[in-house]
Amino acid sequence: MKTYTRLSPYERDLLALWQGERLTLRECARRLKRNVSSLSRELKRNRWKEGYIAIHAQGRADEREREKAHGKQELKNPDVYAYVTDKLRGGWSPDQIAGRLKLDHPNNCYWRICHETIYRWIYESTQIKTDQPWYEYLRRKQKKRKKYKGRIVHRSHIPDRISIHKRPHVIDTRKEFGHWEGDTVEGKGHKDGIHTEVERVSRFIAAGKVTSITSSSAIKVQKQLFTDMPKSARKSTTLDNGRETHLHYELRIDLGMETYHADPYSSWQRGTNEHGNWHIRYYFPKGTDFNEVPEDELQEVIDEINNRPRKILNYQTAQEVFTKKLQETRMLR
Repeated sequence: MKTYTRLSPYERDLLALWQGERLTLRECARRLKRNVSSLSRELKRNRWKEGYIAIHAQGRADEREREKAHGKQELKNPDVYAYVTDKLRGGWSPDQIAGRLKLDHPNNCYWRICHETIYRWIYESTQIKTDQPWYEYLRRKQKKRKKYKGRIVHRSHIPDRISIHKRPHVIDTRKEFGHWEGDTVEGKGHKDGIHTEVERVSRFIAAGKVTSITSSSAIKVQKQLFTDMPKSARKSTTLDNGRETHLHYELRIDLGMETYHADPYSSWQRGTNEHGNWHIRYYFPKGTDFNEVPEDELQEVIDEINNRPRKILNYQTAQEVFTKKLQETRMLR
């Protein structure tokens, strides 16, 4: 099937030349291998005064193209545009936005958009050059996409340490609710930070500020996070090998939780937690002084992350899945 293409500047030069030589329109079409009606339409749309001038015709055509591009609604339609820009400002990724629209409007193509379409729109040259480019709302705030690298896990001697290789296989399958992964996100000068725990099935994040990167400060926050949860929701946690995990055995004694440790320099074994920390780093980049971050501000950030749709959860939110799992465990009691 042939498709229409606009005349090139060279073709317009030839058409203007042949019109000056008073060739018939049919002969011009034969030479250019164009349809007669196409040339007739070209002459009517771009005629200037009493004749056809190539440079004037090209200018008119370019102007129409600019008007057409400018008048086209960005991101499919006004409703999708408003939804996308609102969620980008809220910290959602293009994948989360596209996935949630598909989940909320499964049979409505009006609301359907691909995440790559959103990315292409964000990285258009006209968007990049604006005073407030949209890529700054992305978590990495980068003009180009880069692979994420987790932070290095430090080796240290940990009392009563149980290796991740002795962890029950059911935890690896993610079919049983209540197993967590924990770590400490360090702040400015490695003096303070936040301890994070991420539930493996729901990807739900729980976090609290630590006044220092010590085991006593970390275990205090862990107990605060887990004490009020039902036992079915806090069966185990897998930690890294930092000095702040030395009192992990108190979780076994006080809360009945099993604790495991990943291999040194193997952050990928706690990938769920590392990914959760990556989300948090969007709000609190490296070098953040957590002494200046109020606890309620931290919890607002955690709530915002937990209430974003996740592709891995079929675009449900971590909060939705966690709440559902809690209700299921209570019904089984």
